[in-house]
Amino acid sequence: MNNAVNNIATEYSYNERYINRELSILDFHLRVLEQAVDPLHPLLERLNFLQIFTRNMDEFFEIRVAGVMEQLSLGNESRSPDGLTPKQVLETISKTAHAAIERQYRILNEEILPALRQEDICFLRRGELSPAQSVWVKKYFQEQVAPVLTPISLDPAHPFPRLVNKSLNFIVTLEGKDAFGRHIDLAVVPAPRSLPRVVRLPDDLTEGKEHFVMLSAIIHEHVSDLFPGMTATGCYQFRVTRNADLALNEDVDDLAKALKGELNSRRFGRAVRLEVTENCPTHIYEYLLHRFDLDLEQLYKVNGPVNLARLVSNFKRPHLRYDSHTPILPKVLKKTENIFAAMKKQDILLHHPFESFAPVINLLREAARDPQVLAIKQTLYRSGVDSEIVQVLAEAARNGKEVTAVIELRARFDEESNIAVANVLQEAGAVVVYGIVGYKTHAKMILVVRREQNKLERYVHLGTGNYHAGNARIYTDYGLLTTDKELCEDVHRMFQELTGMGKMPKLKKLLHAPFTLHTQLLHFIDDEIANAKAGKPAHIIVKVNALTEVQLINKLYEASQAGVQIDLIIRSICCLRPGLPNLSENIRVRSIVGRFLEHTRVYYFSNNGQARIYCSSADWMDRNLFNRVEACFPVDDPVLKKRIYEQGLLNYLQDNRRAWTLNGDGTWQRVEKAENQESHNAQQILIDTIV
Repeated sequence: MNNAVNNIATEYSYNERYINRELSILDFHLRVLEQAVDPLHPLLERLNFLQIFTRNMDEFFEIRVAGVMEQLSLGNESRSPDGLTPKQVLETISKTAHAAIERQYRILNEEILPALRQEDICFLRRGELSPAQSVWVKKYFQEQVAPVLTPISLDPAHPFPRLVNKSLNFIVTLEGKDAFGRHIDLAVVPAPRSLPRVVRLPDDLTEGKEHFVMLSAIIHEHVSDLFPGMTATGCYQFRVTRNADLALNEDVDDLAKALKGELNSRRFGRAVRLEVTENCPTHIYEYLLHRFDLDLEQLYKVNGPVNLARLVSNFKRPHLRYDSHTPILPKVLKKTENIFAAMKKQDILLHHPFESFAPVINLLREAARDPQVLAIKQTLYRSGVDSEIVQVLAEAARNGKEVTAVIELRARFDEESNIAVANVLQEAGAVVVYGIVGYKTHAKMILVVRREQNKLERYVHLGTGNYHAGNARIYTDYGLLTTDKELCEDVHRMFQELTGMGKMPKLKKLLHAPFTLHTQLLHFIDDEIANAKAGKPAHIIVKVNALTEVQLINKLYEASQAGVQIDLIIRSICCLRPGLPNLSENIRVRSIVGRFLEHTRVYYFSNNGQARIYCSSADWMDRNLFNRVEACFPVDDPVLKKRIYEQGLLNYLQDNRRAWTLNGDGTWQRVEKAENQESHNAQQILIDTIV
């Protein structure tokens, strides 16, 4: 720890200096939840935020809570940088999460569903069905649902079934005897994932309105039909969430084969949460808690479906959604048909989703079909097997190009998809490597080698986000298309490092983790400290998804003490406490939660008037800086630098519609537009002004 931070150690304890990482990401999920009550969002977008919150919380329990529970089970009482023990973290998570999930269902039942009814979109309860609708639902159950259900009685010959992570299930209480004369008290009915969770009633039964009934209601109404001769006296939804983190031995001979073997364990990992409906009797949920080896703190009672993430349908109400947004093409690409000629002319900056992702695909497509192109190299972190990028790479390989794909098999929750991508490309003749065991390959790079007038020329794309066209429509990211010789040479050397496993290459412009990035960031902050101490202007702006790395946090504290003005735009996790006297009073932290998921990673250092601007695939987290292969690239073109500074940084610092600010006590506060202040929605401004 540096001297400056040591000087304030007596004034601020650890928990006063740092915010717990798990609690910080939980706070982000709460900011997402608040979007569901924001009248500035159209109604169906508010429903969508409820669903996003559900998915976020699922992953939070699967990974973050599971990790803390694992520490506790191993007897690990070591404190995190904020001074909290695993037990203290779990206690706080439980209290916060219970309140948040209760609020989520209150928003659903008291605000969203009534507002949808006013638009003739109704989720009907069993008692609301008309006689004709009840007949249709019964027939639907008999023909579409019952044939794929497998009721499982609970008795000595039928032990409690092994239920898949996050699957919808019903526990049924029974009276009477079965066909063998046995008294069966309980049964479990798993709902196959192939069944839709929301069923639309035919228009001729709804007077043209959009009426739906939940699968859970259909099963509940007719569950007795699954147990002939017996009576179902109760039927209760439940869902168990399990530890979904993969524990992969680094000492393996075949990474893909080892990963395949681990994927099944994710479906049946240790239980970390049990969700039941509010009407579930005490003796039933206590029985389930015992079966899943959970305590009462891990029980979540909900007033509605146990999984809102699947509360979706193709609603025919466009006025209840955002107006569609069509990303544009940069002017230089409109004027030049050939992308290689356009890149030769100038560096091209792409800001997604405001600008199209198509130029990235076009670069690969033209390279695949251009007889002058010899080789294509690309990193892939999240790309589905059906994605156009994968298909174009396969086409390039079949066309005789030397195609090399560095595929990160361990991209969380995309492991199975990435194995399939690897198989497709290998079958097409591409060279596929899986990066480096122990270090996830998270860098976003494309390198195209083309023969021009007996010389080999390189074309490069570097990005802050994944090569996933779907993500590029909903995530904000930067991409740079360039022929800068030094950058192209650096990318070439990084690919050599990834495929050849040689010594760390010396790069001219790129900063890369786990080697030079962290050290250089500290140097850049030191330069701002020196400028501030010399009486020169000193300013740092960092826009990332998360800030957790303690050395960088301490260095920012030191910079604040020296008088450096620091603005941090952090989407989710922030372990730094801003605004504390004699520690961080010159640091301001804000978070933007809006229509698109903020994902750009930009670092700005004023550098005494010679601004440094870098874009990167790396957040300021330990894992990115020390345990991943990351690429951080400078933007040198003055026009592009100005554009990033004004549109990608200052624009977000002025937002007063979607912004939240972090207080020194760790609480987040929504930015309220002043009475005489103009409305400033950073994302909307980019939609309106990027042309």
